[in-house]
Amino acid sequence: MTAEHAPVTRREWLGLVGLLVAAIAVRFVDLATRGTWDADQGHDMLVLQALVRDGTVPLVGPPTSVGGFHHGALYYYLLAPFAAVSGANPLAVVAAIAAAGVVAVAVVWWLGRAMAAPGAGAVAGLVAAGLMAVSASAIEESTFIWNPNLIALSSAAALAAAWRAWTTRHARWWLLAAVAQAVTMHCHVLGAVQLLPLAGLLFVDAGRCDPGEGRARVLAAGLAGAAIIAASYLPLLAHEIGLGFPESRALIEFIRSDVDDDAGPLPVRIAIVWLRVLSWPLAGLATDRPQVAVVAATMVLAALGWRLVAARGSERTAVRWLAATLAWGATSIAIVSSSLARVVPGLPNDHYHAFLDPVVFVIVGLAAGAVWRARRRSVRVARVAVTAAVAGIVAVNVAIWPPRVASDGGYPGAERAAAQLLQALGGRPYVLLGEPAIKSTDAYAFPLGRLGRPPDDARSPRDHVVVIACDRLLEAFSGPCGGTAEDRRVASLDGSWSLEARFDASSRTVLSIYAPVAAVAP
Repeated sequence: MTAEHAPVTRREWLGLVGLLVAAIAVRFVDLATRGTWDADQGHDMLVLQALVRDGTVPLVGPPTSVGGFHHGALYYYLLAPFAAVSGANPLAVVAAIAAAGVVAVAVVWWLGRAMAAPGAGAVAGLVAAGLMAVSASAIEESTFIWNPNLIALSSAAALAAAWRAWTTRHARWWLLAAVAQAVTMHCHVLGAVQLLPLAGLLFVDAGRCDPGEGRARVLAAGLAGAAIIAASYLPLLAHEIGLGFPESRALIEFIRSDVDDDAGPLPVRIAIVWLRVLSWPLAGLATDRPQVAVVAATMVLAALGWRLVAARGSERTAVRWLAATLAWGATSIAIVSSSLARVVPGLPNDHYHAFLDPVVFVIVGLAAGAVWRARRRSVRVARVAVTAAVAGIVAVNVAIWPPRVASDGGYPGAERAAAQLLQALGGRPYVLLGEPAIKSTDAYAFPLGRLGRPPDDARSPRDHVVVIACDRLLEAFSGPCGGTAEDRRVASLDGSWSLEARFDASSRTVLSIYAPVAAVAP
């Protein structure tokens, strides 16, 4: 609450509690099976398991999908307590992520309420939080293990803390903003884009203070916040010094080479990324429902444009800051990451810019609150239109909520496939290979290890059974799974091999078992 807003009423508290109950229900029901399970999830759980069981502390986070460098290690440190108390159970880890998604709804409620004009906060907060509570995209982000899935909470917390610092003139809130921003940056490298809008508001905050102690406090908080963010990267610095700065070299090479001829001209890329950023929180993946995505994006732009013109007082400052954050964020990530101009079916796509999701929800909430605050008779039509628009967004999202069981069966499906594989192997030693070769096998290495029979780390598969996990999504690199790709891969190995068994581990992955053929004496 700011000085301009009335205390939260009992009706508002009841509304917030209802939204949080709804957010919990749509995230935690069938949580064990709703989240997808593939190499990224297996890799993260292997790292967490090594951390909590063996004390192997990671100095870098998950690998980026392109570029050959890594996200921040803070992601693992945040999830480690949940892995520790559960014995590295994936359900406990994803439950922590789901809980973070619920808390993010509450933070967005506060942010919408605090940024709205006096008298409009109740509706603004409830609409912003309500849309996030039922958003199919936000639900998906809360129901599987992946580093960008903590960003909805951390980015919302950074924005909320910064706004609290601005409205209360208490510089200590900038420290919380820095902590939350560090989490955002560690969970995805593109989260660094949010640093500039936060720093911009901080410097404006310092500039409006009288020269002297007030300005010094804000600037000191800014320096302390920068130190907090820098300190969060000390594990990365240790890694870089110890190994000859591989992350820095990979990042520089990526920046130099991230030119995707298929992504189209820069203006086209920017338009595509803007569409994805604006529509993703409200309508899901833009390529799945292009018309709905365009309508959602247009709605956000209309709401933003109206409030930029009509807002007054602190709301005007808030809207200008949100608009700058949105414009800078969407445009900059389109420039630095040309791959965002393309969608790869079957892979998580829009979580990379999840740090902008709270901005979109709050913008819509501010517009709804402003309509309800107006007293003119002509506003009745606008209220009906806003109600219909919000109801339409809710209906669209309910229709596209993630299914109760992920298409690949989630972790339970991977564990069943691992058990079936071990039964077929008996007690024989085996190695696990991915096809194509770039495909990680961590999705099955983790459940195989939990079942007590991890694959051998053998450089040569001689005297081992060879298990090949072929990814149908990557058949363009390997050839058709189910025979062609696997036979070609095993033929490249030393010795002779015979197909012993083959089965679908999921709708995406085929597991093939090849036994060595003993050489016949002349």
